[in-house]
Amino acid sequence: MRDWLAVRANATPEATAIAPTAPAGPVDEPVSYAELDDRAETLAGRLAAAGVGVEDSLAICAGTRPEFVATVHAAQRLGAVLVPISTRLTEPEIRARIERIDPSIVVCERDTEPAVSSAADAALTLDEPTDGASAISAMTPEPFDLPEWAATDPLAVLFTSGTTGEPKGVVLTLQNVLASATASAFRLGLRPDDRWHVPLPMYHTGGLAPVYRSVLYGTAVSLQREFDPEATLSALEAADASAVSLVPTMLDRLLEAGELPSLRFVLLGGAPCPPELMRRAQDRSVPIAPTYGMTEAASQIATARPEAARAAPRSVGNPLMFADVSIVADGGRPVEPGETGEIVVSGPMVSPGYLEAAATEERFCSLGLRTGDRGYRDEAGRLYVRGRIDDTIITGGENVDPGEVADVLRTHPGVDACAVVGLPDEEWGERVGALVVPAAGATPTTEAIEEHCRGRLAGYKRPRTVDFAADLPRTPSGTVDREAVVSRLLEAS
Repeated sequence: MRDWLAVRANATPEATAIAPTAPAGPVDEPVSYAELDDRAETLAGRLAAAGVGVEDSLAICAGTRPEFVATVHAAQRLGAVLVPISTRLTEPEIRARIERIDPSIVVCERDTEPAVSSAADAALTLDEPTDGASAISAMTPEPFDLPEWAATDPLAVLFTSGTTGEPKGVVLTLQNVLASATASAFRLGLRPDDRWHVPLPMYHTGGLAPVYRSVLYGTAVSLQREFDPEATLSALEAADASAVSLVPTMLDRLLEAGELPSLRFVLLGGAPCPPELMRRAQDRSVPIAPTYGMTEAASQIATARPEAARAAPRSVGNPLMFADVSIVADGGRPVEPGETGEIVVSGPMVSPGYLEAAATEERFCSLGLRTGDRGYRDEAGRLYVRGRIDDTIITGGENVDPGEVADVLRTHPGVDACAVVGLPDEEWGERVGALVVPAAGATPTTEAIEEHCRGRLAGYKRPRTVDFAADLPRTPSGTVDREAVVSRLLEAS
C-alpha cells in the first residue's frame, strides 16, 4: 500500500488540497495536491538525510500550519510513525514524552524551539533556527526507499489530554484511520467540493483527523494557526468552508462574534454541549452535528446529523458504521436501553492499545475498549453521554451522578452552564459542589439554586457548596477542567 498523498496526487493532481484563508489564516493561495505532493517529497528527502526511516518515530511540536500538513504526509512516505506533541507543554513535559517514544528527530518551529532544543537530542525547525535546532531547509534531500504499508502498521501515536493522571500514548494504525474516515463519510456525507476548516490544534485528534481524511476523500482542508472568533469567521468565508470541527466553547464564542457562513455541518465534540448553546445555534440555523469520540477511536464513535440533533438534542447520535457500542454495568454486564453504565466500544477504528502494556491491559475487556465514560442508549439506539465514570461522587455511601445534578441545575432559568464535582468532606467523605455560570442578565443566588434543587433532587444529591463564575475552566481540548473547578469551589467554601 503506497502513501495516501502519492495516490491522491496521481488521481487528482490539480484538485485543491489546502484552501486559502488569508488574511485570517496562513495560506494566501490554494495549494493543489500536486504541489503538496512535491512539498512532502522534498521534506521526506530532508528528513531521510537527518536519519528518519521506516518504523522510526518522527515527533513534531508545532502549531497548525501548512508545513505540519506536509510533515504528516512526509512521515507516511518514509514509513515513519508520526508523534504530534502539544505546543502548550513545558520543557520537562516535552522531555517526558520524548523519552517514551525515542524519536529520530523532533520537528519544531520558532515558538517551540527553545523547549524542544532543551528536551531533545536532535531537533529540526521549520523556521530559521534561533536556539540550537537546525533548519530543515538547510538539509540536502537524500533518496529513500518507499515502504510497503500494511493495514495494521502504526501510523501515528497521539498522547491523550485527560484532566487527571499521566497522558497515555495511543497507537493508531492505518486501519484505524481508514475505518474512521470511511464511517464519518457515510454518516455526514461527502461532496467533491467539501472544504473542512481546522481551527483545532493538529496535535489533537480533532485537528489531525481532517488532514488524513481530506487526502482520502480528495477534498480540501483550510487551516487556522489558532482559534480566534473573528478570525475564524473570516477564515471560514475566505476558504468557502463547508465544514468545521469545534468544541462547545468555540461555538459559543463564534455565536457571540457574529453570523456563521452557510455550512454543511459543524462537527461539535470534545465535551458535552449545553442544551442552551444547542438551542441558540439551532435557532440561528447553524447545522450542528454533535459527536462523541476519542483519540483511541481515531476521532468519531457516534455522531448525529443536524436533522437528528434537532429531534434528540441531548444525544450524540447513533454509533457510526463499524463502531460497536455497548453499555455495561459494574462487572461487565451489558445493560438494557435507558440504563446508565460505562460506554465500551470496539471496531476497526479502535486503537490496538497504548505504548504502555499495563494501560492496554487495564482499559480493554472482552467487549472492547472501556472508555471510562458513563452513558446510556435509548430504544432507538441513540447514545447519551453522562460524564466520566471517575467523576461519580460518593457521599455518605451513596453514589451521585454529576450529570444528573447538572441537568437539574441547567433547568433553572438563571443558569447558563455548570460543572458538578465532588469535594472532600470530613463527615460524609465527599459532598456535592457546583460551579455555576449565570445566564445573560441573570444574578442567581446560592439560596435560589438550593431552593431549585429541593424537590427535584434527593437530599444527598443537592449541591452543598455553590459558587459562580463568568466561564467554566477548560482544558485545551475543551473539556471542563474538573481539578480547576474543585480548587475554585474549595477556595469559595
